Formats: sequence, structure tokens, C-alpha cells
Amino acid sequence: MTTGQKLGVCYYPEHWPPERWATDARMMREAGIAYVRIGEFAWSRLEPEPGRYDFDWLEKAIDTLHGEGLQVVLGTPTATPPKWLVDRMPDMLAVDAEGRVRKFGSRRHYCFSHQGYRRECARIVTALAQRFGEHPALATWQTDNEYGCHDTVESYSAAALAGFCDWLSQKYQSPDALNRAWGTVFWSMEYRSFDEVELPNLTVTEAAPAHRLDFQRYSSDQVVSFNRLQTDIIRKHSPGRTILHNFMGSFLAFDHFAVSADLDAASWDSYPLGFLGRDTTDPERKQRYMRVGDPDLQAFHHDLYRACGRGRWWVMEQQPGPVNWAPHNPAPAPGAVRLWAWEAFAAGAEVVSYFRWRQAPFGQEQMHEALLLPDTTPNEAYHVVSAVSREIKAMGATVATTKAPVAIDFDYESAWAWAIQPQGKSFDYLRLVLLFYRALRALGISVDIVPPQSDAVRGYGLVLLPGLFSLSDDLAEALGADGQVVLAGPRTGSRTPDFHIPDTLPPGAGFQARMHLKVRRSETLAPPFAVGIDEPANVCAFETWREFLSFGDGVRVIDNTQDGAAAFCCDATEKFHYLAGQPNAAYAARVVEYLCGKAGLAVHRLPRDIRIRDNGPTRYIFNYGPEPIDIRQWTDGHALLLGNEILEPCGVAAFVR
Repeated sequence: MTTGQKLGVCYYPEHWPPERWATDARMMREAGIAYVRIGEFAWSRLEPEPGRYDFDWLEKAIDTLHGEGLQVVLGTPTATPPKWLVDRMPDMLAVDAEGRVRKFGSRRHYCFSHQGYRRECARIVTALAQRFGEHPALATWQTDNEYGCHDTVESYSAAALAGFCDWLSQKYQSPDALNRAWGTVFWSMEYRSFDEVELPNLTVTEAAPAHRLDFQRYSSDQVVSFNRLQTDIIRKHSPGRTILHNFMGSFLAFDHFAVSADLDAASWDSYPLGFLGRDTTDPERKQRYMRVGDPDLQAFHHDLYRACGRGRWWVMEQQPGPVNWAPHNPAPAPGAVRLWAWEAFAAGAEVVSYFRWRQAPFGQEQMHEALLLPDTTPNEAYHVVSAVSREIKAMGATVATTKAPVAIDFDYESAWAWAIQPQGKSFDYLRLVLLFYRALRALGISVDIVPPQSDAVRGYGLVLLPGLFSLSDDLAEALGADGQVVLAGPRTGSRTPDFHIPDTLPPGAGFQARMHLKVRRSETLAPPFAVGIDEPANVCAFETWREFLSFGDGVRVIDNTQDGAAAFCCDATEKFHYLAGQPNAAYAARVVEYLCGKAGLAVHRLPRDIRIRDNGPTRYIFNYGPEPIDIRQWTDGHALLLGNEILEPCGVAAFVR
């Protein structure tokens, strides 16, 4: 485990002449880089013909990097199986929901369910681990690359069908149990055997929601077991090295908590401008932050992947300049690349690693900037990395992660369920969660993202459960056990794990034991329609999703809608709260500030471009806006370790409280 904050870079020695490698390694060291990721796309060079390995070039590259004191992150090459393997095993290719084979010619061309491909992966990973597992430069392993990228989690292949039927037989044991769980009596869809079950694609209209949810669960489990296959091999032959995987942003197709259970740390690939370029929900925010990125989106992912890694996490790919894959690809504002590094370190990152070392003059990513231009000239980000390295040394900070006062429960199954049955076209689980996250950040509150488990919610002053698909009895019992303030809703507990409406109606018996209310009706509203909250009128509102409640003794209504329905309520202890709709940004801010007051948390009503991150004794302040801002009111009179009291655009400040 690293003790100090480190910088890294992604490097592809197979792209460049071997006589260049020593120069690159020296320049990396001079820039302050400590970790170098290699190998994750190199299967065709590592095994140019079936069974004939060529590892000598990789060993020379690793030795060259080691000679400059650099540590290596070795990626397993299973995201890019070579052409000869596809030709020998053509049914290893995934099939999309329209029944089309996803062909060779780019990357991620495999089906997670294919057992023959898994055996080939085990073989190449074993050979790599046996050859390099004890190399003194090898500090870390990365399994595969960006699981699920390009919509590759779900495959509708013959291998997936066989695997799914077997998975169902183990889960349900009998077709009758499956029929009850799926509600197949509806539309006469009952099955006599597991072999009769098909995959939920190409149906005339939508397949049963429980069928679709189980297929998503199965597909996620295939990612988990595929990853575990590799981690078991690596631990056997390369003990003591950190194993991680590089997850993606705003990607929900598999359970990242479940995959991370077999890893030592989590990492993710952070592209703030690329992500903002794909965002169409708020054109004004998109324009304002076009060159610096959303002030909360990458921070949310830092918190999410810190939770996945149980406190240990990296940024494996950090955007250094314009990328090539977004709808449009602007250049970062001056200072933005530096801000992103410190934003990650403030959230407890061990390493921030840049993609990539040198811009490729060939292939699909020619327009993706790097630390060096194609002609080896240092690009802007190279100089930023050098400056951040010097700042790290001057700060002398160690990697730290302090428990935040507030937790938001985040659940991948909820994302799947509400994508399967959104009820309103504009309903989006991640957007709902981000509404509350943004509201907390705008009040200067640091937030932990936690999985839907009873032990994960303990020890916080405030816990939020927006849109939690199914509330387990254990989690319901843990809520409030530490005297914490709790917010549920909207849609919390509105289904059983089998995708049925609870017998007691939402939010289910577990939460109803704490707060006597029921959701008797839900409606969805097409943008820009909304339901106003009675005070302040024309400011706060429900949008997209709205519920109608009935409640019993001990429930107090805090806010009503303008049409007289309960919007926000609490129990007699004022510890348990329910929100009966998706709030707009103004109402989310009001609800969150109210809850923070009930939890006794100090808040700051920050300017729109300022964010604060508290981590142990260190407070970090970030300016995402285009104007300088005086930050003295948030420094508590302490001397700054980093930055200035008048914080420039894209500026970063830090001080010890």
C-alpha cells in the first residue's frame, strides 16, 4: 500500500521502438511519475501464435522502467483477444440484443459466459503471473480493462443462454418457484422446465420485469466470476501485490461492489470533459463547466470507488487534454488538469495516473491527447504533472480517508430495476442520487457512498436512501440504530427482490415499522411539467416522479404540494423521513439543509463554483468557476499549505485545521 500520494501514467511500449523506452522512462522519472501501467492490450504481441509466448520484449520494457526506479502496473490482456483465437473459437464473440454478433476489429470482443474463452484467459494470465509475478518492479495488477465498456456486459449468445438457465436452476431449484417469482401466470408465460427459458430479448413487447432483472443479475455475476478467475491466479503466483480493476464513470450494468470484493483496491477512469460532453440534462451547467468538468460528477465517482475499494482506490486514467470519444472534445481550461489531480487526492486517492504517456499517431485514439505529442515533444499536461509532483513533495501529505458525516446508499440493482421499469421516460436512478449528492456538496458537506448493507450505514449522522429498489430487513433494522437521521424515498422499498409490489405497499414492511405510511399511487411527469411545493411557491417542486401517501399515527407533514398532498414528512422522533417525489435542485437543497440541521451538522451555503472536501485534519477548497473567489471565510483563519486566499479559476487550496 502506498503511504504518500503518487502519480502514474499509462504506457504502451509495444507502440514504440525499443530504443526509445529508456528515454521515456527517464522522462517519466524526471516528471515525478512513480507508477507505469502497461500490457493491458498486448495479447497479440505476448502470444503471436497459439501457444507461442513472446514475453522477452515485455521483460525488457519492465526492466527499463525498473532501472529508473519506476513501479509497474501490469494489465492482463483479456480485453483484446487476438484474431487467431477468435478464428479458432468464433462462438466466443458476444451477441447484442438484436441478435447480431459483435465482431472482431476493435476491443472487448468476447462473451463473459463463454467457458472456452475463460480457459484461454486463465492460460495467458497464469503464464504472465508465473513469468512476472515476483519481478521487483511489479507492484500492482490490473485485471482486464474497463469491464462492460461499449455495452458488453449483456450477451445474448448461446453460451449466455446455457449459463443463464443453469444459474436459474441453482437459484430457484424448481420451475414452480421461478414461475411464482417471475409472475409468469401473467400473459400465460409459465415454464415447465428451466430449459424452456429464453433470454429476454427480441420479444414482441417487453419481457417480464423479473425475468429481465434476473438476466441482469446473471450478467453481473458473470463479470464477478470472470474477474475472480484472474484474481485467484494472480494471488497464487504473485502474492503481496495489489490487484485492482479500472472501472468507468456513470456505468451501471454490473455490480461494482461485488466485483471489488475480490480486489485489493478499486480504480476508475476519470474523463471530466468527456463525461460532461455526453450530459444533456442541463445545458447551462454544461456550458459553464465545459472546460473544467462538472463540480460534482467526478467527485461522486471518487466517493463511489473509494467505497468499492473499502478505502483504497486510484484514478487509473486521468484525462490530460482533449479526448477523442465524446460528442465534442474541448480542451481543458488552464489549471483544470491540476485541479482534477488534487480533487482525487483530497478524496483519498493513492495514485492519479494519466492516460496516456504519448499520443498515438495511428489507431482509433489518434485524437486523444497525452503527456507527449506524437513527435515526443512534451505537451501541456506533462508540465502540469511535473508541477503537481513538486506540490505533492512540498505538501508531504500521506494518503488518508476519513469517514464523512453523511452517507448516500447506492445500489446497482436499483439502477437495473428502474431502467427496466422507469414508469416515466425521464426517470433516471443515477440522476436522482446525484440530486442529493449535489445538494450536500453545495452545503460544504463531505459524503460517503455506501452499498445497501446493514453494516455500511452505521456511524453516520445522516443516511439517505433515494430510490432504493428493495429494502432488506437487515438494512431497515440498522437504520437509525446509531440515532442517525434517515431519509427514504422516492421509490424506496417499492418492490420486493422478485420485482413484486410489497403486500404492505411501498415503502415495504421494513421501513413501515419505523414510519407508518404507505404509497398508494405514483405518477410521472414529462419535462418541463412539475408539481410545486406550497412554500416557497414557484421555486421548489417535484419533477419526473411524484407519490401520493396515506399515513397513520405519529407521522408529521413537513411540506405539502401546492395541490394539497404530503410532500415531505417525518415520524414522531423526527429521525425518520420520507420524501414523496423527485425534487428539483432547489427543493433537494432545502430538504438536505433541513436534514443536516436535524442531524446537527454544520453547513456552508457555498457559491455555485466552490466545493469543499474535508479529509482528516486537511480541508481542500476548489474553484470550478471562471472568476476568482475570496475563500477566507472557509479557512477558519489557518495558514494555507496550498493555494491562495483569493482562489483563482480552477484553483485549489488546502490547509490543516
